[in-house]
Amino acid sequence: MKMLFHRTAVTALFLALLAVTAATARSKKSVPQQNDREYWVEMAVRLAEPVLEPMSRGELQKTMQTEYSPTFDKRDRSVVYMETFGRLMAGIAPWLSLPDDDTAEGKQRAQMRQWALASYRNAVDPASPDYLRWGRSGQNLVDAAYIAESFLRAWDALWLPLDSITKQRYLKEFRNLRSIDPPYTNWLLFSSTIESMMAKAKGAYDQYRVNSAIRKVEEWYVGDGWYSDGPQFAFDYYNSYVIHPMYLETLQAMRDARANTRIDYNKYYARAIKRTQKYAIVLERLISPEGTFPAVGRSIPYRMAAMQPLALLAWYGQLPGELPQGQVRAALTKVMHRMFDSAENFNAGGYLTIGFCGRQPYVADTYTNNGSLYMTSLALMPLGLPASHAFWTDAAQPWTQVKAWSGQPFDKDHVWRDDTPQIRDKW
Repeated sequence: MKMLFHRTAVTALFLALLAVTAATARSKKSVPQQNDREYWVEMAVRLAEPVLEPMSRGELQKTMQTEYSPTFDKRDRSVVYMETFGRLMAGIAPWLSLPDDDTAEGKQRAQMRQWALASYRNAVDPASPDYLRWGRSGQNLVDAAYIAESFLRAWDALWLPLDSITKQRYLKEFRNLRSIDPPYTNWLLFSSTIESMMAKAKGAYDQYRVNSAIRKVEEWYVGDGWYSDGPQFAFDYYNSYVIHPMYLETLQAMRDARANTRIDYNKYYARAIKRTQKYAIVLERLISPEGTFPAVGRSIPYRMAAMQPLALLAWYGQLPGELPQGQVRAALTKVMHRMFDSAENFNAGGYLTIGFCGRQPYVADTYTNNGSLYMTSLALMPLGLPASHAFWTDAAQPWTQVKAWSGQPFDKDHVWRDDTPQIRDKW
């Protein structure tokens, strides 16, 4: 009886602290009380509007307040615009895929989608001031992949409505990127994401660039849900930023395309989902009771992109049983508040500043500009679930570290072993 009372009291205290934290942060801004979804939508609009509104008019490159790493290398600085647009769209595409409605959110979403479709057209129109200058830099391969990924994440809402000329322009630009030789790392998945998207679009695609990337990622699996980023393992968040999501999406796109090659995409996909689920369990355990997570590895200014696999699995409806939906939502919302409510994350033009939690330019790598940072939008994918979905309606629950540090029972962690038999080529 005493233990039951203790658990109930701790949970009640947790919920009270969440409410007080959120109310305090919002009272400072003098805004009405919000639920979690309203806060997430506010964040999506805050990220998207300064990008999509001017780009829809062909004026992003004229008006964007850009920032570059203090150690920025000699690459073409105009890559900032493709990075900004591609990474933003990959994060908010699931939200824009929801149908229109008459709610306040629905009206905002419809406006963002309208601006996005116009921006997609400008991005490949050589006559537009916001043409993205494709092929100027090897970096274009990276951010073209995020544009392709945005199409994969909202096919009916963002790809199919484009006019035929715009679609052909995208396929042409994507094909031209084959001249870029990707490094022997996660970059292989940028090529495979683009090529598999073209396969789904029934365009000509390079089967070898898809299948060789799949084979290399399989060779780089090191166990317990982790892949090596190339031949050598590095402890960073590139499993979150690129490897798990783009590997799953490459496999899914090939399934959608009904591609008949030597690789059995269905079997590879089923195994990759299980690995992503184990990795997501680890990610959730990295979120402290205060809503922080370790700032380790390179590219840390990508902020909440470190949590992308949790967001992706929530949107897919594939969270593992160890991670209830209300628990994941509460944890991610706490991180979002901790990162964005008080720190100086946006510049005077409304664009992201370089930093992890605020303005911290010297944590940037040589390739980082403030367009790079729109990777943080990748944590917003659960907005692609309707407001009536259990992810949004289930009661908030304490996440693992809250339980662990408050004396509550919590699931012990364990090694996940891949029990899938060897997957052989079909012929």
